[in-house]
Amino acid sequence: MKDLNDNIESPFTLKVSFDKLLQHYELLAESDDNFTASKAKEILSIQKEIPVLRNGFSDVSLLKTYEKEIHFILQDLFSPVLATNEIKTASVPYHDLIFNSSERFRKIIKNAGEDYSLTIKNMPEDDKYRVACVIILNFYYGYKVDFKRPFFYEIPDINGVLHTYKILYNADFTEIVRTEDAPEITEDDFNELLDAFDDMELWKEKFPPNSYIFKGFVISNMFDVTDDKAISEIKSSLLVSGKRQDENFIGNLQTTFESLFNIKGLNVGFVIYNEEDQVFERIVGKGIESYLLFHEDMESCKSALCDESYKALIDDNTFFCISDVEKYYGQSGCHNFYKIFHDQGIKSAILAPIANQGKLLGVLEIVSKKPKQLNSVNANKLTDVMPYIVSSVLRSKAEEENLIEAIIQQECTSIHPSVVWKFKEAARKFVKDQRQFGSNVAFSKIGFENVYPLFGQIDVKGSSDARNLATQKDLSLQLNLVSKIMDQIIKEDKLLIYEQLKFQLDTFKKELDENFKVDSEHEITSFLKKEVEPVLKFLMDKKLKAKDAISDYFSKIDSNLNVIYYYRKNYDDTIALINKNMSSLIDSKQVEAQKMYPHYFERYKTDGVEHNMYIGEAITKEESFNEIYLYNLRLWQLQVMCEMESEYYQNMKNYPISLDVASMILVFNQPMSIHFRMDEKQFDVNGTYNARYEVVKKRVDKAFIKGTKERITEKGKISIIYSQKADEEEYLRYIKFLQSKHVLDEQIELVELEDLQGVTGLKAIRVPILYHSKGEEEKFYTYDDLINELKA
Repeated sequence: MKDLNDNIESPFTLKVSFDKLLQHYELLAESDDNFTASKAKEILSIQKEIPVLRNGFSDVSLLKTYEKEIHFILQDLFSPVLATNEIKTASVPYHDLIFNSSERFRKIIKNAGEDYSLTIKNMPEDDKYRVACVIILNFYYGYKVDFKRPFFYEIPDINGVLHTYKILYNADFTEIVRTEDAPEITEDDFNELLDAFDDMELWKEKFPPNSYIFKGFVISNMFDVTDDKAISEIKSSLLVSGKRQDENFIGNLQTTFESLFNIKGLNVGFVIYNEEDQVFERIVGKGIESYLLFHEDMESCKSALCDESYKALIDDNTFFCISDVEKYYGQSGCHNFYKIFHDQGIKSAILAPIANQGKLLGVLEIVSKKPKQLNSVNANKLTDVMPYIVSSVLRSKAEEENLIEAIIQQECTSIHPSVVWKFKEAARKFVKDQRQFGSNVAFSKIGFENVYPLFGQIDVKGSSDARNLATQKDLSLQLNLVSKIMDQIIKEDKLLIYEQLKFQLDTFKKELDENFKVDSEHEITSFLKKEVEPVLKFLMDKKLKAKDAISDYFSKIDSNLNVIYYYRKNYDDTIALINKNMSSLIDSKQVEAQKMYPHYFERYKTDGVEHNMYIGEAITKEESFNEIYLYNLRLWQLQVMCEMESEYYQNMKNYPISLDVASMILVFNQPMSIHFRMDEKQFDVNGTYNARYEVVKKRVDKAFIKGTKERITEKGKISIIYSQKADEEEYLRYIKFLQSKHVLDEQIELVELEDLQGVTGLKAIRVPILYHSKGEEEKFYTYDDLINELKA
């Protein structure tokens, strides 16, 4: 015997019973209406012979045994007149057993296929138990707790298109009977359950399995809400940013549009409209197609559309529908437009403009492989959907603009994360002031008081000389090539102008070798471009032996710069690579430094890499600053500068040319005030005394050791510039510590610097750096490590 309650955990023991319905017929049997009374008495007489239909049963086989009688008892609830229209079933709650149904319901299930299993879409297994408990609370105990939710079936039709049906239950013919196993539910129990929805054990404690009898049956009325559900799904998919990034987004959207149009096999595409360039552009994303563009990434609107579709989409922002592509394919004036669809096997299509306030943003493309499936009539189904698509596109455009602004800020005008809070604070105040006082308000000045500066640089030694030498070599090579060509030409064609050009070439070659000046490069390049090249191009058309040499000359000329760019390219590539590698190294080290204590950091690429740092309580926004964090950052900076130089020399063989670098740190022991200059988009110092710091930064690396012609910065040594005795003592402690860790060598130089313009009294410590091979372990030490070592 198969029991209704097999394999089901529920507070209910389910029993099919028609008692409540029969009670209704008992009243009708007393009716004055003879027909009604007669029908009621007939139903009661049939049931009287079968008491189990009133008393209730769980044996599933009895439904088959008394199928004819049950059908007769339920006849008034399942009117034959409405059988092909109503979607209705008789069953027990939250169970897949159905013992009576309308003709339309049976047809829907048949079309779904033999493998289809009817289950409620949005009813988790645990919820079934809790819902049954809530029913007991409401209908047996009279407590008011609302757990009503819409429930749905999702059933495919004969073509595989998924339809959504909303279920409405009629429980007029049911009753709940409490058994001895059911604990009494008090108000305290009720209140406890209200705060413990997820505590399944508690619900089972209050409502043990099978402690109540559910007697009767429910009538389920179903309504096809596919269109509403599809619109809701489209709205949800388009308006939630995360879903649009999901790789299944397009697949899910296509399934939803299939349900909306009741057409299997639809495809959905999108294209962006670029108003500025009057072009359609493909959306870059997983699975996102454009059937208008086909293989192209971009196409002008004029060439992508025919006149009629251009007017509909671009000018009028209205749907353009093609019910039969083949019908129009090949017609004059529209060939290319329809050919695109024809080549993709598309037979019908709807192009829907995504427009806002008369401005086209893009086009939604819905296409089918069958003719007539998409047309101007069913295109109107999109009317309720388009506002959500427009909202989605507007949001995407806003997100893209925000992303572009973020990239520009990061790559071009970066605001360091340590001070972003200050800018946000000022921006909020600015917005608030604008709302309160109108547009004539100024953006607040952004500044930080009492912050300590740190400055360092790794600079290419003799970069100007190296570049001049590269320039000389390139120009010399170019002049020699042209000179040889002119020698050949003069032998074949003795025009005086050629001899004059040869004389000028020899004069420039001599000047280049003996007296190369700043303006020599411009002068020679201008001569070659304006006087020599026109002659060579003229001679190319003449049958001269020098023609091959002239062709070879032009093949060596850089197409962008119009000069021979070989030695200068090696120099420029080397500088760019040094900057890239050194910047990458200090950026990666900064991640850890910020974790030690937040501080402002910025770096610049010149002929090398220099950096500024500011640390202090004003930057962190919290009362947590202690000078130990300053000392720790100075020690960190010293180590990083040593590692950057070591890294460079270990990898020098990988650079196009060999250049030397030198490292320097500038120490300034007094806190200062800085402010953000809106015009230059960078921080600057406040006050005359603080401005001295900026002057020193710009000039000190060119300073000489007092009484000598030796520059303070030198290859292989770290130079630490300072002015106060306390700074000297502090850095000597750091140096001795790093010497013990084999970062710095033993020799220490203490020197004075020649006075700079407006700056006197500068001193320096110079210490050789120990270069470590790539395989050696690198460890960074903190100020705490230094203190511990001193204690030891």
